[in-house]
Amino acid sequence: MKTDTLTISLEKPQDFNLVEQLAADAFGPGRFTRTAFRLREGVPHEPELSFVAHKADKLVGAVRLTKIMIGSEPSLLLGPLVVIEACKNTGVGAKLMTTSINAARAAGHSGIILVGDLPYYERFGFSVVQPGKIKMPGPVDPARLLICPLTEDGKVDYSGEARKI
Repeated sequence: MKTDTLTISLEKPQDFNLVEQLAADAFGPGRFTRTAFRLREGVPHEPELSFVAHKADKLVGAVRLTKIMIGSEPSLLLGPLVVIEACKNTGVGAKLMTTSINAARAAGHSGIILVGDLPYYERFGFSVVQPGKIKMPGPVDPARLLICPLTEDGKVDYSGEARKI
């Protein structure tokens, strides 16, 4: 008997194309023009910080973290976070987010940035970046540039240009 139990695990090389297809289905070809994609383009995501979700034997979601620099400080960029349509609003995305944030914190990273909707990401510790603190390599709605500190004191003081490592 098959089970619909959700399993979260590190993304494996054999998951790569499936995750890419999930992102294509979720965001379409316009994803290549987005500012966050520019930071990820040509840069491999971090395998020890990127996770997939399976129900039974089917890949139903994924989250990736990529190392970047903000000014002179190393940081992480979250994205994409993708979940198949049939599993949206079932907690899959939340479990992926919690797993990736906890792994990044355990690995000693200072913070994570992303471009996304505050009402969704706020529950994971994200808040809006102070305007003018981080310069992205393209246009970004300032209300959607979010940061999650991972330090014990809950503070991270990134400032400057976000760029590839």
